[in-house]
Amino acid sequence: MLFDSQSIFSENQAITATAVSQNIINMGKGEAAFGTPKPLVIQVNEDFNNLTSLTVDVETASDEDFSSSTVLQSSTALLADLKTGFSFPITVLPKGNKGYMRLKYTVTGTAPTTGKITAGITAANSQGWQDI
Repeated sequence: MLFDSQSIFSENQAITATAVSQNIINMGKGEAAFGTPKPLVIQVNEDFNNLTSLTVDVETASDEDFSSSTVLQSSTALLADLKTGFSFPITVLPKGNKGYMRLKYTVTGTAPTTGKITAGITAANSQGWQDI
């Protein structure tokens, strides 16, 4: 998979509490998910510990402050799945763009001391035979 530096939400971001992605992407006016699906990867780069589960929300808002945000898609993974290489099953940019997008990571249970995520819009998603 190829990442463009302007389309990365999180780059090896440590998630030790509920947080939002390091970066907000200005998607511009209009529907960003129009036409060919835009691949999205949300991948664990370091095993998580302690927590019960981690929820990732794709959020959009009309302003960069996200004063009134909307969740476009959400996915939750249990601790047993949050190992290096795991990808959340949100694989394309969801419809509903209001101008800006970010990810929100919600920790359930005890705060983790390890666990990192890299996420962003990619040129294409990798798939192995086991994903088919």
